[in-house]
Amino acid sequence: MFHSKKNIIAGRNPIIEALQNAQSLDKILMFKNASGEVIQQIRLLAQTAQVPIQYVPNEKLNSLTNINHQGVIAFKSSVRYLDLQEVIDFTVGKGETPLFVMLDGVTDVRNIGAIARTALCSGAQALIIPDKGVGALNEDAMKSSAGALEHIQICRVGSLLKAIDTLHLNGIQVFTSEMKAATKVFELPLAAPCCIVMGNEEKGVQPYISKAADQHFTIPMLGSFDSLNVSVACGIILYEA
Repeated sequence: MFHSKKNIIAGRNPIIEALQNAQSLDKILMFKNASGEVIQQIRLLAQTAQVPIQYVPNEKLNSLTNINHQGVIAFKSSVRYLDLQEVIDFTVGKGETPLFVMLDGVTDVRNIGAIARTALCSGAQALIIPDKGVGALNEDAMKSSAGALEHIQICRVGSLLKAIDTLHLNGIQVFTSEMKAATKVFELPLAAPCCIVMGNEEKGVQPYISKAADQHFTIPMLGSFDSLNVSVACGIILYEA
């Protein structure tokens, strides 16, 4: 089934133009055997813009559009992605204390939408997401967020570890949840500049991300259950801030 022309950009030069004009793109699908100078230019521009490229068979591209795609298709983003350092500078410049949320492997778009909605309502200024391994900010996510994804600042980064380094360089602490952590969520210094990392719905925060964090915490729970939906957990944490 073909996608709407409003949602895709097909062809090499149109995609180069979109990347050069800093148009927000969700991802690029590229024929796995595509080559040449123009293709290399697209790769370099996409890398700079932190737009993920997925390599696919030509049949996949043909199934998405009847436009002459020349082996490459880009999907327009529903949101505008911002540079993390610029968001930090903007937040501090307004006299606000940074309160950010980082998503590590959260794949359910409804949870992402709910997190964005809660983050915006609780006063968090930004979401930080990786360019791979996270649910797409598509129409379902937009609906779940009740429009919050259009209003909260969103930073897409190529590496969560590098993003954590940037946060640390700006005096922003990073907190992650851990079931056996000694610190309870209400004991965290959430009034200070901080970023809360929310992990995958089943696996939690990746070990190397957890290792880079400044402090680990747990949400006390009664009864036999030992886990919460990630968007619910995020809401509990943010309203402690």
